[in-house]
Amino acid sequence: MSEFEQKVLKLLEDINGKLDTLLKGGTGTTTTATVTPSVPAPAAEPEPSRPKPSELVEKQKEEERLIEKPPVEGRRVCSQCGGTSFNAVEDKSQVLHQMGGVKIYAKKYICKGCGAEA
Repeated sequence: MSEFEQKVLKLLEDINGKLDTLLKGGTGTTTTATVTPSVPAPAAEPEPSRPKPSELVEKQKEEERLIEKPPVEGRRVCSQCGGTSFNAVEDKSQVLHQMGGVKIYAKKYICKGCGAEA
């Protein structure tokens, strides 16, 4: 790890520590004037129910890893079986253009694996 990365890591750990103390109700350098008086303060509820910021970041990273990445642009993927091989067939229900009696039809793609239209 480079010296720069170590400095950034130390700064992030300091910020994490300060956030933890603020979440636990410790005094910080923030002003309390920004809190609206119309919002009632919770009456002596236990604070451990609130997760640490570092835990929230880890949870968000895990959720991002679990989300399926979209297919590479320009590549068709079957929604049913996940296959990538398709037959291109003219869709006779959609006429795109007609010139001199010749009709140009839209194409529909049928999965070779399961037969689903894409």
